[in-house]
Amino acid sequence: MGERQYLCIDQKSFYATIECVARGLDPMTADLVVADPDRSENTICLAVSIHAKKRGIQNRCRMKDIPPWMNVIVAKPRMQAYIDCSAGIYGVFLKYLAPEDIYVYSIDEAFLDVTHYLKMYGMSTKELAQKIMQDVRDTIGTICTCGIGTNLYLAKIALDITAKHAEDFIGELDEESYREKLWDHKPITDFWRISHGTAARLKRFGITTMRGVAECTEDSLYREFGIDAELLIDHAWGREPTTIRDIKNYQSKSKSMSSGQVLMRDYKFEEGELIAKEMMDQLSLDMTAKDYVTESITLWVGYSKSEENPGARGTAQFCRPTNLSTEMVPAVAALYRRIVDPRYLIRRISITCNNVTRDIGVLQLNMFEDVSKQIRQKALQETLLGIRARYGKNSILKGMNYEEAATGRERNEQIGGHRRG
Repeated sequence: MGERQYLCIDQKSFYATIECVARGLDPMTADLVVADPDRSENTICLAVSIHAKKRGIQNRCRMKDIPPWMNVIVAKPRMQAYIDCSAGIYGVFLKYLAPEDIYVYSIDEAFLDVTHYLKMYGMSTKELAQKIMQDVRDTIGTICTCGIGTNLYLAKIALDITAKHAEDFIGELDEESYREKLWDHKPITDFWRISHGTAARLKRFGITTMRGVAECTEDSLYREFGIDAELLIDHAWGREPTTIRDIKNYQSKSKSMSSGQVLMRDYKFEEGELIAKEMMDQLSLDMTAKDYVTESITLWVGYSKSEENPGARGTAQFCRPTNLSTEMVPAVAALYRRIVDPRYLIRRISITCNNVTRDIGVLQLNMFEDVSKQIRQKALQETLLGIRARYGKNSILKGMNYEEAATGRERNEQIGGHRRG
């Protein structure tokens, strides 16, 4: 059999395009940004329409950076609508491919292995890509860009670097054309997985292009990047052995659950503790819903940009795996008071439950704890989940959720920290 054929399909200005379609506007000519105007002028625009980008509005800009004279339409985020449209796009893909040949990379991007479908449809890879892209446009209204490659990496690079400059929004690469067209491409950060930090480390070797990576001695790269050098070298040559099946069959050796939020203003020490307790309480319920327990929690607190100290980090261990809020909330509060400097204002908080495993329902007994309390607390959390599932997350709350600085009630009405719609 010949080389595999992959598509990497992305939706151009996804959120903004959906809002244009909802208003009966042409996504190619309308000036629209997706942002919440009820927040501060520093609010980041989640998406910028295709035409607004052409007029100079930068992606992920802040509301204050948009000149008033441009008369840009501001659409409030509607995350549920975007999720529904993403599901609709996946439904279009299913008209052409089986689920095992589709890998959803993000809400607006997916990889498709079309190798076995070309003969069945009697089409070339590009013809099938065009048909799927047009079907998405007709069915959902969004505009696709597509990268075609002989492996997943080349499909992604074709999408990110070459498709955006093509009239039909399609880019194609194989290993030979990749080296011919992109080995000397700059900046090197345009390539997938090449961060600014990685680029800076490569620059110390005088490397600013993928050609430079390919021609560098492997020993030097392994000394600098360790095992990550293997991926870097493969990608420099346009190689990627991983398939969609490999990705779907992958089982992580360890799991974690996390929650994080960027606060809308600078929070004082006591207010930040309240937010950490709210987040931990919700995480304990989330783990109960999934029958997970954790051995430890890690708390990261980021101070305001006006402060010199970037933040604080610490971990708390439990004597046994748990998901009980009566154990986790006091633990995160104690950890917060131990690691956070009360002199600094707080802007970001993140909590991670480490080494998450299945709750097998076995209680670890000892002489100093009342097991009946554990059983009652677990039953209470399951009852809370049942009430919230039926009547909504805000149907039953705790006293701390009503304090002035609390954000739990508002976040319960959001998806991913943004308006549900």
